[in-house]
Amino acid sequence: MQEIKNARAWKFGDNIDTDLIIAARYLNTTDSAILASHLMEDARNGFVNLITKGDIIVAGENFGCGSSREHAPVAIKAAGISAVIAKSYARIFYRNAFNTGLPILEIQEADSINEGDILEIDLKGGVIKNHTQNCDYAFNAIPPFMLELLESGGLIPYAKNKLGETNAKL
Repeated sequence: MQEIKNARAWKFGDNIDTDLIIAARYLNTTDSAILASHLMEDARNGFVNLITKGDIIVAGENFGCGSSREHAPVAIKAAGISAVIAKSYARIFYRNAFNTGLPILEIQEADSINEGDILEIDLKGGVIKNHTQNCDYAFNAIPPFMLELLESGGLIPYAKNKLGETNAKL
């Protein structure tokens, strides 16, 4: 997952909390398909019927604030969203996203991306290309370990892979 191409942007504002991402009434399941089917329904009714696999959520400040539930990035990823771009993230959401294999990027220019813009992301190169507006945005490089988590699909697949490598050496 080095690049994300031809992804449509969906805009949300500041302080999108985990209850807006996946409402607490759905926390009685860990089934990612069920969680995905209710993604952002309290923020935008019918959102899951509008998106297509590979689309990107773009938001303002403090995305993922609120409770520390891992269900939020799981629901986003399971719905087919390829990445989230925001001005800033709640720290626990930031780590939960990488632990579940969901790329999230911080750029201060998030407000300049419009809903419907077509984006391309080079995760390793640190560049977001906005094909609709014909401009680029740079983001801070994702640390190598975090890139490994994304490449593996999250912390659990990463750990299983590492354990398998260790066992093979024994």
